[in-house]
Amino acid sequence: MTTAGAAGHPGAVGVTRYAATDATSTETRPSYRTTEFFAYIAAAAAIVLTALVVGDDGAGADPFGADQAIRYLTFLTIGYMVSRGLAKAGCRDSRAADR
Repeated sequence: MTTAGAAGHPGAVGVTRYAATDATSTETRPSYRTTEFFAYIAAAAAIVLTALVVGDDGAGADPFGADQAIRYLTFLTIGYMVSRGLAKAGCRDSRAADR
C-alpha cells in the first residue's frame, strides 16, 4: 500500500492507493469439483436404476415408470442449477477481465 497526495506524488499525505495484485483465483470451485456435483450424479443414477428395476406389479401397472423418472430428474436438475447459481452469486471471476 502506498500513499499519494492530491498531485499523485508518493509519500504525500492524502489518497491511499493499493498495489495491484495478481488475483487469478475465484471464490468458488468449478462445478465438477464440488460435492453437490457428485451427489447429483449419484441421485440421477439411483433414479434411472430404480426406474429400470421396478417393473410391473403383476396387474400391468408400473409404479415407477419412465414418466416419473424424467419428472424427478428434472426436479433434481433444477435444484442442482439453483445451488450452483447461489454458490456463484457473489463471486467475480477476475480472470474474465484479462480475456
